[in-house]
Amino acid sequence: MSLIQTFIDIILHLDKHLNEIVQNYGVWTYALMFLIVFCETGLVITPFLPGDSLIFATAALSASGSLNIVTLFIVFYLAAVIGDTVNYHIGEKIGTKILEKEKIPLINKEYIHKANAFYEKHGSMTIVIGRFIPIIRTFVPFVAGIGEMSYSKFITYNLLGGLLWVGLFLVGGYVFGDLPFIKEHFSYVLIAIIVISVIPGVIAYIKEKRASKATV
Repeated sequence: MSLIQTFIDIILHLDKHLNEIVQNYGVWTYALMFLIVFCETGLVITPFLPGDSLIFATAALSASGSLNIVTLFIVFYLAAVIGDTVNYHIGEKIGTKILEKEKIPLINKEYIHKANAFYEKHGSMTIVIGRFIPIIRTFVPFVAGIGEMSYSKFITYNLLGGLLWVGLFLVGGYVFGDLPFIKEHFSYVLIAIIVISVIPGVIAYIKEKRASKATV
């Protein structure tokens, strides 16, 4: 099985793999969860990592007693806030140099431009709203670091956005994840979460395309 196939299998059957991870690694599972969310939010080369679905799935698992929901909140919240903070400073230090290059290994400049357009439209609230849009949330803090947003303003929205993002998906997973219907169709639920979270980005992309055609 190729690396891509393995990754897709993990995403589609996250519930099964999480059970295996908890059984095999115990308390170290929290460290792994921290690392995944930190990389997804903090490094522009890993926007493909699971965020929403991972938080929901671990919360659902905690409802059965396998993981502690309070510990999960602390781990995910710290990972989200620290990840965005690191991403902001990366953008602040080397973001301009990266944009000056025509091609950047492992980085899709189109995502950066989309995040920048999103930022210009929604202003500071982009830091909060962007949390709920895959791909965009990885590049928003990077773009904020390149721009003129002060760190004091950024950290305020970063703390708020991380709280809402982690809190909502944890509560959703904990409350609904243990329901019989959800447990029987868990893989489909995770796919639905991914699809629903992508919809705002798709809508924004369509609107942007229509606007560009209208100005031609």
